[in-house]
Amino acid sequence: MELHDVWFVLIAVLWTGYFFLEGFDFGVGVLTKLLARDRPEKRVLINTIGPVWDGNEVWLLTAGGATFAAFPEWYATLFSGFYLPLLLILVCLIVRGVAFEYRAKRPEENWQRNWEQAIFWTSLIPAFLWGVAFGNIVRGVKIDQGMEYVGTFWDLLNPYALLGGLVTLTLFTFHGTVFTALKTVGDIRDRARALAVKLGVVTAGLALVFLIWTQIDSGDGWSFAALLIAAVSLVGAIGAVRAGREGWSFGLSGVTIAAAVAMLFLALFPNVMPSSLDPAWSLTVTNASSSPYTLKIMTWCAAVATPLVLLYQGWTYWVFRKRIGTQHIADAH
Repeated sequence: MELHDVWFVLIAVLWTGYFFLEGFDFGVGVLTKLLARDRPEKRVLINTIGPVWDGNEVWLLTAGGATFAAFPEWYATLFSGFYLPLLLILVCLIVRGVAFEYRAKRPEENWQRNWEQAIFWTSLIPAFLWGVAFGNIVRGVKIDQGMEYVGTFWDLLNPYALLGGLVTLTLFTFHGTVFTALKTVGDIRDRARALAVKLGVVTAGLALVFLIWTQIDSGDGWSFAALLIAAVSLVGAIGAVRAGREGWSFGLSGVTIAAAVAMLFLALFPNVMPSSLDPAWSLTVTNASSSPYTLKIMTWCAAVATPLVLLYQGWTYWVFRKRIGTQHIADAH
């Protein structure tokens, strides 16, 4: 295996980590409207991800940085062609972070309500747009002979990509609902479990159509195996949360996300951005990669830094592992 193949796998792992971790806190943000009945319950939801949401975004920064360094042509074509949706995601992530920090800075109800609205929308929009973006990456976009995207913004809003957006939105919300059931006590936990079952059924229907479509278009034996793992894991997650086994359900919903992302990257390889105009113009792990020397230096750096990041994040989750409920909220603010 060449180093550019190794870095393709590492970037897939980074996106898997990002969607696994940021996926549930996007879902919790969406639940501030779907599940919470009053301000204390919104506080409970926000507090479940309060210590970890910013750490989860490290995976996005690392995935973007690794793509820039390992596959500069991929990075350039992707960020120029998908400029508007990626800019919208970036703005949402910025506003979302500000909303978490500013919401409790003043006691006025309107102030807090406005920031809660911001948390909801800046969680829902990126959860949808990431699916749209990856749907287009796998399906292929209009790339010319010079590795430039020559399509329009509206070309990105095709049925396959929009279905991908619905899948990531529902899957992340389901993942967040299971996480809420795992991290809370009392009535909100019971309602989260009931909602997770309903969301899981909807997610399973959408995901099955999307993954089968992907398999038919560009899949192989390996991607089909990943599809089966994703399907079985999702069914298991629904059954586990229904039985009150939130820990098992959360783990299985995480396996579902990992298997789905793996399927997309397996269907993509050896391309990194297929051209819908001419397959010969597609960006591949070979023609879009950096020099072997650059990849070698990156590999040594990753070998040193990655274990440290994993240890730190694991420690953070261990420290804040206990359940919380409305009885832990001092007041309605």
